[in-house]
Amino acid sequence: MSNPNRHGHHTLTRLTVHLVWVAKYRYKVLTGDIQKRCREILIQICDAEDVQILKGAVSIDHVHMHIEHPPKLSVSDIMKSFRGRTSHHLQEEFPQLKKRYWGNHFWSIDYGAWNTVNVTEDMIQKYIAGQRDSANDKALMLE
Repeated sequence: MSNPNRHGHHTLTRLTVHLVWVAKYRYKVLTGDIQKRCREILIQICDAEDVQILKGAVSIDHVHMHIEHPPKLSVSDIMKSFRGRTSHHLQEEFPQLKKRYWGNHFWSIDYGAWNTVNVTEDMIQKYIAGQRDSANDKALMLE
């Protein structure tokens, strides 16, 4: 990508954020087909919402994403889409999740969001890439 800026009619933006959220109770349920499907759903959401994945990882009990997003979308709206749609689809497609998570609450209520202006993008990219190298975590990369 030669020009990382997003051009609008009267705007030039580069809004990037590092997002992290965890499965409720930190259950290690994002494995195998569930992990792959979660990855697919997140990619579909990003395509539909004009959000670019710069780097990301679906780990066994949490998700890291470094994204670039349009100014019309707030971080809270993006997180609402990510968590709501993945929760809905995963619980519909994998009945064992519906049994474990009563009340349709798949993700923890909390999430972390960091504007990446405070750290270099390279630092975030390396941190997320390191999720793959963790000895007790088989992260599936979002790339």
